Amino acid sequence: MMQKYTLKDLAKLLNVSVSTVSKSLNDSPEISTETRDRVKELALLNNYIPNGMAQSLKARETKTIGVIIPNVLDSFFAKALDGIETMASSLGYRIIICISNDSTKKEADSLSTFLSARVDGLIISLAKETQRNNDFSHIMNVINYGIPVVLFDRITTQLPCDYVSIDDFQIAKKATLQMYESGCEKIAYLSTIYDTSVDFHRKKGYLAAMKGINVKPCIIHIKDYGVFEKNLLSALKRNSIDGILAADELSAIFTIRSVIKNGYKIPEEISVIGFTNGFMGEKFLPSLTTVEQYAGKQGKLSVETLIARIRGELTKKKISTVLESKILYRDSTKALEKL
Repeated sequence: MMQKYTLKDLAKLLNVSVSTVSKSLNDSPEISTETRDRVKELALLNNYIPNGMAQSLKARETKTIGVIIPNVLDSFFAKALDGIETMASSLGYRIIICISNDSTKKEADSLSTFLSARVDGLIISLAKETQRNNDFSHIMNVINYGIPVVLFDRITTQLPCDYVSIDDFQIAKKATLQMYESGCEKIAYLSTIYDTSVDFHRKKGYLAAMKGINVKPCIIHIKDYGVFEKNLLSALKRNSIDGILAADELSAIFTIRSVIKNGYKIPEEISVIGFTNGFMGEKFLPSLTTVEQYAGKQGKLSVETLIARIRGELTKKKISTVLESKILYRDSTKALEKL
């Protein structure tokens, strides 16, 4: 269990009075801005939660669930949110949503907001920075206070909480092998979401497939969409790529757009498979062959699991729900539906 810091602990660390710490945390004008900032910074670093707040969180039910997602631009998270809201509403709960923008600090700040709102439980898809730094202390602190947490999509097995996801490894392996069986000989894995758990498992599945067919892998990491086309074209020319497994829908769409713009034919010269069955991929020309991640279902299952945990209906300490996904075959690949 993580140490639970008190006002007295913070006062001792800062060499000030307990009253000064209390007033600083409550933004009292009696305390200088510099001191208030020092107190708040230390409280945040040590995941301080007022005792009264922690007790009320355990004692009162507000029928409110806090939800933290990395962004709302990704169609996966939009669909997941719809599933979360639909299921929560049907079970008599309301949701409060915060966006981490892949920042650990914003994720931690969101947790503080939710604790102030006395939420009954939390549903989280982890921020990229949190996963990159392997830093889950702010979430562990909440769990230690008895607040149920369910992770979805971007998860970690290091936290003692429930999670919902798909088998990213197996579906990425299958997608890679099917491109190979359709005639692609030099298949690349392209990602703009590296440093996340989903990218790790998708890349691992891709590498396993490439090892199985004894073909040298090609990994393309692109950090900034401003240089996406330039970096992609450089990789295409350098490696003679004829198949691309993209880690998410947006990077897959950018891939198709970039290669067509530069004279390549899809799927005759380059096949593309992405992730997330979103509106953009379905309506794009050519339409995107994609992995169905069941975003709405992940959202609904996350709510069901969380509420069952809140109500004390689960006997297991940890529930791991892994959904089997599938590939939706469209126009960006060669006759995969016949395989």
